[in-house]
Amino acid sequence: MAAAELPDCELSLSLVSDRAIRALNRIYRGIDSATDVLSFSQIEQAGVALADPHSVTNDHALTLGDVVISIDTALAQARELRTQPAARIRRLLIHGFLHLLGYDHERSSAEARKMFARERALQEKISKDKIGQPRSASTRRKKVAPRKVSRRRKSV
Repeated sequence: MAAAELPDCELSLSLVSDRAIRALNRIYRGIDSATDVLSFSQIEQAGVALADPHSVTNDHALTLGDVVISIDTALAQARELRTQPAARIRRLLIHGFLHLLGYDHERSSAEARKMFARERALQEKISKDKIGQPRSASTRRKKVAPRKVSRRRKSV
């Protein structure tokens, strides 16, 4: 959210199973299958239609909505795309986040191009700024080999 210059806004993130996201997809979209990510905008529910996704302003009182990611589907996609699970989940979070702002790739091919360009730009900015990135090898705790524990009893 900092990369999108909305650090004070908030959103809810849920990581769920395919079964749970399938139920949500069926209830809210009428599609009886699992999907990778769903977004539920609280901005739109408040009756404000976002004509321009760039119109959202940074406000500590603004809750953007909920992003729900299927961990099962994200892990399968990571394997298929030969990427790290964390990278795939991060990409899905960005995608869901953009839906909360009003981007919609299903509206038209022009809207899809705008959304995916913004998605790539945020991904690049996050990678460049190292926002949400794992700590570097120099700052990680070093792994220590387990010590051998003697099981012999000491005589008293």
